[in-house]
Amino acid sequence: MNPLLEKFNTPFETVPFHLIKPADFLPAVKEAILEAKKEIEAIKSEPIPDFENTIVALERTGDKLQRITSVFFNINSAETNDEIQALAREISPLLTAHSNDILLDEDLFTRIQLVFGEKAKLHLSEEQKTLLDKTYKAFVRNGAKLDLAKKARLREIDSKLSQLSLKFGENVLAETNKFELVIENKSDLKGLPEAIIEAAAQTAEEKGKTGKWVFTLAFPSYIPFMTYAENRDLRKQLFLAYNSKSCKGDELDNQQIILDMLRLKNERVNLLGYATYADFVLEERMAKSASAVMDFLHGLLERAKPKAKAEIDELSAFAKELDGLEQMEKWDFAFYAEKLKKKKYEVDNELLRPYFKLENVIEGVFTTAEKLYGIRFVENKAIPKYHPEVTTYEVLDTDGGHVGVFYADFFPRPGKRSGAWMTSYRGQKITNGIDQRPHISIICNFTKPTKTTPSLLTFNEVTTLFHEFGHALHGLLAKGNYESLSGTSVYWDFVELPSQIFENWCYEKECLDLFARHYESGEPIPVELIQKIKNSANFHMGYQTVKQISFGLLDMAYHGSDPNKITDIPTFENEVMKPTQLLPEVEGTLMSTSFSHIFQGGYASGYYSYKWAEVLDADAFELFLERGIFDRETARSFKENILSAGGSEHPSILFKRFRGRDPEPEALLKRAGLLN
Repeated sequence: MNPLLEKFNTPFETVPFHLIKPADFLPAVKEAILEAKKEIEAIKSEPIPDFENTIVALERTGDKLQRITSVFFNINSAETNDEIQALAREISPLLTAHSNDILLDEDLFTRIQLVFGEKAKLHLSEEQKTLLDKTYKAFVRNGAKLDLAKKARLREIDSKLSQLSLKFGENVLAETNKFELVIENKSDLKGLPEAIIEAAAQTAEEKGKTGKWVFTLAFPSYIPFMTYAENRDLRKQLFLAYNSKSCKGDELDNQQIILDMLRLKNERVNLLGYATYADFVLEERMAKSASAVMDFLHGLLERAKPKAKAEIDELSAFAKELDGLEQMEKWDFAFYAEKLKKKKYEVDNELLRPYFKLENVIEGVFTTAEKLYGIRFVENKAIPKYHPEVTTYEVLDTDGGHVGVFYADFFPRPGKRSGAWMTSYRGQKITNGIDQRPHISIICNFTKPTKTTPSLLTFNEVTTLFHEFGHALHGLLAKGNYESLSGTSVYWDFVELPSQIFENWCYEKECLDLFARHYESGEPIPVELIQKIKNSANFHMGYQTVKQISFGLLDMAYHGSDPNKITDIPTFENEVMKPTQLLPEVEGTLMSTSFSHIFQGGYASGYYSYKWAEVLDADAFELFLERGIFDRETARSFKENILSAGGSEHPSILFKRFRGRDPEPEALLKRAGLLN
């Protein structure tokens, strides 16, 4: 009996991870595809198409398949292995073909066209209109109007793209896992905090190198080394390893994969009548066009670059004065930036770490959510988990009613890709009056506990946790009728608003007082230290803004032009990044070959959305600052109009409903210190 095909007999119908074996996935996917096909045939057999028997019925199809694939691909990201990766290469083409079978079905599209043509007469709610529009566009934008030959080619392209995307991610993960900086002489650890040294010794022990110290390319290992290690040569070695992932001309090289993906994506949108991939994507974004994105990015760059140059000049002068450094290189930046920050603001990550014990920060995140939205997180050990490090919670409302299930997974592992993200195992929807509540997960790569010290987070890790939890709230507080419009199913340049706005609470005393306590003494974080955090919030903001803009420009350059003209990835990347270069280029390094956001993670033609959403979040948070960061009426409005509304209406309408007007960029410029 395949547990993936049975009703989940677990608390809240959560995934029975303890029963599932890798061998269960492929047969379950095949069976669920057959079931979904029968559901499609049932829709087509209805004599007269209408909104309910066609649009809503289509929305409800494939529920079992979606559940199974959510489990599989989440495991492939958070706890993968060779067997799971091999299955992914087999399962992905099946799913791509199935999706195309639906979207290229002429009879089904004819029904949808008929209903869409009657839209004005149907007296639909705004949410229903959005579903109808989204359904119709999904078919048109995926080739429903193409002739048979073009449809066949589109199928070929989609199948190849699904495989290339998987391979890209596998290569980056393999590169990340295979590198180790093994240190044998304790003198080479000079400058590193004791907790980081202990963690490196523990890593060495786990890898069979007892008595040595091992640093890896995982963020909790890489970032502290680059920030504190006084050995410049070793910093350079680690920097080169991190920034040359998948560009060494070996079997893990992603350069040809990038070229192939870009050309296939461009050919695909050309078939659909679009000049570039960016034109295709941005048609369904708040920005609407590539020119609007470029104007936005260049406008920010104009403001940020002079400030960034001044910051680099100051840092270079500081490094020369301190150590006689004649030329600031990229592997020097974090090291001297931390020293300058400490000098200017009397604050650094190691001074803050003791106040950010992971368990306390988690409690702080939960308390913040409770004060704002009246929800509670209660650990529930009966909920199955896919790894022992995962913690599971039931989420309850003020009356003790069930809101959802929350999974938290915090530490690096060889089977987990780098970075931090939010995902779901089950979305929210209302069917026949029954509200299916969501099962939401956040996955991070934070500093692990050692034998003598608990997990103590850097302030950046604290903001990352708040960021991902903001996404989780978007999923957990969803309240829509249709899963495809619920929770985080919103325009890509709107999806970062709930996450980025939640980071703002980290800088407020009223919030920090809830959880920032010294892990040994229990003393709350001193008021003067909170003020120093706020004072240093804009430290090197010009540099960081230019860096983010550079990624957005690179993304747009790849997807906003004819990729057939790109013959050499390093040359292309260097040309695009030249206007944003603030430090000397380092030969042998590339951003593109590990730029998973745009070549694996769905951000193609969308990386700009991080900065775009900052405009929204800064403006939205201004309202909380005016009324109080825990003002329940403001929180209620944000919950109803943003978090619970999902993608039920256009995001500009939802934002205006919350803010009372369109977003204004001045709040971001003010917060970032970029106003003249």
